[in-house]
Amino acid sequence: MTRYDVIVVGAGVAGSLVAHRLGRYGRRVLVLEAGAADPGGGAADDPLTRYLAASGMVPGSPLGPRPAAPSPEVTDLVGTDGTPGYRTAGHLRQDGPLPYASGYVRANGGTGNVWTGLAPRMLPEDFDTEAFGYGRRWPIGYEDLEPDYRAAEEELGVAGDADEQREHVGLPFPEGYVFPMRPLPAARLDGVLAARLDGRRVKDPVARREVELRVVGTPHARNGVPDPRYDAGRGYVPRGRHGRPDPESRCVGNAGCIPHCPSYAKYTPLKTQGRWSSGVTLRDRAVVSRVLVDANGRATGVEYHAYDGTVSVAHADVVVLAAHAVENARLLLLSGLADRSGQLGRNLMDHPVLLTWGLLPEDAGPYRGPGSVSGFEGFRAGPARRLRAPFRVEFGTWGWVWAKGPVDTDVRHFLAERGLLGADLRKAVGDRIRRQFTLQFEMEQSADPANRVTLHPTERDPLGLPRPLVTYDLDAHVREGMAAARAVSDQIFALLGAEDHTDYTPAAAWPGRFEHGGRTYGYRGAGHAAGTHVMGDSPATSVVDAWQRCWDHLGLYAVGCGSMPSVATSNPTLTMAALALRSAERVEADLASRDRPADLATPPASPTVSETSPTRGAPE
Repeated sequence: MTRYDVIVVGAGVAGSLVAHRLGRYGRRVLVLEAGAADPGGGAADDPLTRYLAASGMVPGSPLGPRPAAPSPEVTDLVGTDGTPGYRTAGHLRQDGPLPYASGYVRANGGTGNVWTGLAPRMLPEDFDTEAFGYGRRWPIGYEDLEPDYRAAEEELGVAGDADEQREHVGLPFPEGYVFPMRPLPAARLDGVLAARLDGRRVKDPVARREVELRVVGTPHARNGVPDPRYDAGRGYVPRGRHGRPDPESRCVGNAGCIPHCPSYAKYTPLKTQGRWSSGVTLRDRAVVSRVLVDANGRATGVEYHAYDGTVSVAHADVVVLAAHAVENARLLLLSGLADRSGQLGRNLMDHPVLLTWGLLPEDAGPYRGPGSVSGFEGFRAGPARRLRAPFRVEFGTWGWVWAKGPVDTDVRHFLAERGLLGADLRKAVGDRIRRQFTLQFEMEQSADPANRVTLHPTERDPLGLPRPLVTYDLDAHVREGMAAARAVSDQIFALLGAEDHTDYTPAAAWPGRFEHGGRTYGYRGAGHAAGTHVMGDSPATSVVDAWQRCWDHLGLYAVGCGSMPSVATSNPTLTMAALALRSAERVEADLASRDRPADLATPPASPTVSETSPTRGAPE
């Protein structure tokens, strides 16, 4: 039997980075992935070919079938009339007042295969929302994570403008720091909005203050033009499809970032896997069902199922769970571990996204480049968040696709409702599509123990394991944030002279729909699950410590967005990557301490609390 130094469960962003970093230190690492590493072979199994041939263009379409390890798809959630206003099917079941509206991907590379590629940092004040009267405080601050942010920006290959982020977002960077690559070119929509809105002010009706509008570029984990100033003038070489240096790799504006970038400019975990050392072994089609611990509660390995139901066991000195916020919590619950605090599976967060959409008076240039390149940052911070949830405003450059579906819906509109055909149809559809734009308000949702993941009491997956069950709602703080966002949207549309086509009907298309203050709101899920094994500074109130180590079990880590005490307003992938790299260094330090030979001339010291007890602190 082969024993490993580390077992990593999940080959997504966090798991792939942890395995890569530990492999560089010469560690023997086994990565267990529920999905298939290679769904097939030949041209027919290329991700782009699979996506184009799929009957439904959903996030999992490029990744091939995974019947033994199904993923929650957007088609599993449908709105209905009545209470609750939705129904669910598939892998992820729900019983809450409102739906958790996000899916995730169980495949090699995980949801990191189908993400947007946006990679902003959190703000310093995001690490302690308790100061604003809500949520939870992190056991670390921005300054603790800042070096890891820089390391993550190198690993993911981030393009952005550090000076712009300093001036208009308020992010502190080390003197002289630049991103690996220069910012992506602004979209046409960005230019239109900047010309009309930069310097204009709109009123936040909840906070009763005015906010100045300013179009600010968003950092992206996708290849652009390398900045020769990076790394003290050594520059940066973009990485291509398999993670190898590829100086010519660039984003070429395919507008297919979700779910698949055909030019492979966008970062995916497969690029990190292409750089793994020979000491890292990937075992796919391996669904982990239980974490094994010894009589002292120390993690010793895992039990996992092959697709044919065969059960195997693997052993290691350290087990790192990196399977997604929902699946990490599910696995710990299946194992009966890490719940002394009563917080396991609780505090589920997402970014509920309020969409508003309309037609500009002029060409918006949709479907060119990434889905969003820039946004408004002025609603993310400050005392207003005491009264309503803060939010980022992303500019949706793919027309109405997220709000109304693909352009087929526009064709049906003019065919069925206007009776247009031929040249008249082409002209009408063309005019509508070229003027479409969307505002995407990503709302912070704070940690609420009532929002949680549990095990379904009766429903089982194809391998006989309980399916995850989610209970979810939006509190008054988020709803007030959506009210403020909609009022801001109304003012922006008026300043632009845009036609507002926002309409949260029919019910089937908007499972996330509710009434607040006499107005109807609808939201989508951003796919930013967080909080289910939340970190803290006490084992009585949190699941993991500041290094993402489970308080209750030596040698067991739960890494990823599930550890985040707050999700703030930024897309969480970069923060997750920074946390994963930070934890990998802690794992290596612990293993190195284990491997260090004892000084035989010196009597052994008394064991410290951190060496013997699961209620240890978080040594720096």
